[in-house]
Parts: sequence; structure tokens; C-alpha cells
Amino acid sequence: MDDKKYLDDLKNIREMMDRSTQFISLSGLSGVLAGVYALIGAFFAKQILNSHMQRGYDYSGYVTLESDTFRNIMAMAIGVLVLSVGTALLMSRIKAKKNGQSLWNATSRRLVINFLIPLVTGGVFALLLLRHQVYGLIAPVTLIFYGLACVNASKHTFRDVRYLGITVILLGLIATEYSGYALEFWALGFGVCHIIYGGIMHFKYERNN
Repeated sequence: MDDKKYLDDLKNIREMMDRSTQFISLSGLSGVLAGVYALIGAFFAKQILNSHMQRGYDYSGYVTLESDTFRNIMAMAIGVLVLSVGTALLMSRIKAKKNGQSLWNATSRRLVINFLIPLVTGGVFALLLLRHQVYGLIAPVTLIFYGLACVNASKHTFRDVRYLGITVILLGLIATEYSGYALEFWALGFGVCHIIYGGIMHFKYERNN
């Protein structure tokens, strides 16, 4: 009896330590929705690029910064980003409230900082590639640095985020070799991978609760 009580006490202590060092209010379902947004965005981006080709251009190298095609694709990407971030914040806030946690605390601040350092670095690098017209590496770079951001932030949340990051990094490296399929790899990394790992997190940590 005493041994059982001792083990229960250890389990409770471990759970309290995990709560203090890990942000457990990250919503897996928001990851699924982010993946859906990415796939929808990739579909419409493909339509925009096909329309660009039909007007007599080769979209693999001649989408200039001043073109309507580039502006439309950027608007699409920003829309996907805003929807994804907004959904993640909303659903994580709901989950944090259910868990009796604050959405913005020391743990979530560490999570955001560790996530943003590689992400912002990759974003600046992608803009520099865009400025120098190195279009073929933009999609791989965004995938690789996003994967690094997930790996770097995973120490402050669920371990599944680390596996998501590693998967996306590998896809980015493969996309570097097959740059002609940049949009397809982008959809696979930001769309399909988010749906798979978000679904896994939802069923592992949220559905039973």
C-alpha cells in the first residue's frame, strides 16, 4: 500500500514538473486545420501559376517581383499564415482554459522565442533569395527552417512537434534536389504533414480528455 502511494506521489510530481516546463495547451486540431489551409492555398497557387503559363510565361523562372502573379501568390501565402496562426491561438486558448492554464506564461514565451529564432532567420534568408532571383531554393529553405523551428521549440511542448520538424527538414532537403516540384513539396510539408501530425496529437492528447 505504501509503495503504491509512493509511486502515485512520484507520478503527480512528474506531471507537475511537465506542466511547469512544457506548453501542453498546443492544439493538435489546429495543426490539422493549418494543413488544410495550406493545401487549399497550394491548390489556388497552382491555378494562378497555370494561368501565368497560359499567358505565355514559364512560371519556373519568370515570375518577377513586380508581376500580378507574384503579388497574388504572396497574398495567398499571407492569408494562409494569418488563418493558421489565428486558428492556433484561438484553439490553444480554449484548450489552456480547459486545462486551467494561462495561454501566455513563462513556458509559452520560451516556446515562442525558440520557435521564432530559426523561423525569422529562414524568412529573411528566403526574402534575400527572392531578391536575388534564386527562386528554386525558396520552397526548400522555408521547409528546412520551419522544420528547424519545430525541432528547436519541441523541448517546450509535445515531443511529436520534434518529429514533425525532422520530417519537414527531410522534405526540404529532398525538395532542394527536385526544385521543379517546389509547390508539391511545399504542399506536402506544410499541408499533409500538419494534417498527419496534428491528427496524431489530437488523438493522443486531446480526444480522451
